[in-house]
Amino acid sequence: MIENIEKLWAKIKDGKTLVETMGIEIEHLSVDEVRGSMPVDTRTVQYFGVLHGGASAAFAESLASIGGNLHIDLAKESAVGLELNANHLKSVAKGRVLGVAKPIHIGRKTQVWGIEIRNEDGQLICISRCTLMIVPRG
Repeated sequence: MIENIEKLWAKIKDGKTLVETMGIEIEHLSVDEVRGSMPVDTRTVQYFGVLHGGASAAFAESLASIGGNLHIDLAKESAVGLELNANHLKSVAKGRVLGVAKPIHIGRKTQVWGIEIRNEDGQLICISRCTLMIVPRG
């Protein structure tokens, strides 16, 4: 697992991913939980000036995918998004949103993760579930 964390940190910080483009910061990585934050700014808002639902979805899937890849052999496999749902419960127009992804099911071929995104006041703004598929690298 330590090797996976180091490999994932290097990929996250390489500046060539959506995570970097959207300003997502990963604050905690473990097999049981991934925590991060994302700015609510010009990269992530829609035309009315509030957080775009697609940005919340991308944030949720990013956290789940990062967590999912901690559970596999990165030399042989990748955990990739298969299905994502997101319920947007509250809007947010400034600051940062905080996300927590936790595994619900870790299988050999699929994983299911639950993700909560909250505003800086701790209010739930989006709840998501992401199913990941484990595919061979090739």
